[in-house]
Amino acid sequence: MEKLKRTLIVWVSIYPLITIILLGFGKPLSTLPIALRTLVLTAVLVPIMVYILIPFWTRVFNQLSAKRMREGEVQTPEASSISRK
Repeated sequence: MEKLKRTLIVWVSIYPLITIILLGFGKPLSTLPIALRTLVLTAVLVPIMVYILIPFWTRVFNQLSAKRMREGEVQTPEASSISRK
């Protein structure tokens, strides 16, 4: 489940960011050779992802998980196996 959560966090972070950057800078970037275009995009995307978006979405997902646990919506594997006995 942890890998799925990390995958969702990365996707929720990168999809809108790439879309916004391409909407704002797509024309100027399209004049660059593909290797240089990729270099510029990754030089902008990676720091924003690592230092801003992934920490933000990780906190959001953790808060949602904690809230669900407090409300009893999520059972731990031990609790669900006990309730089946």
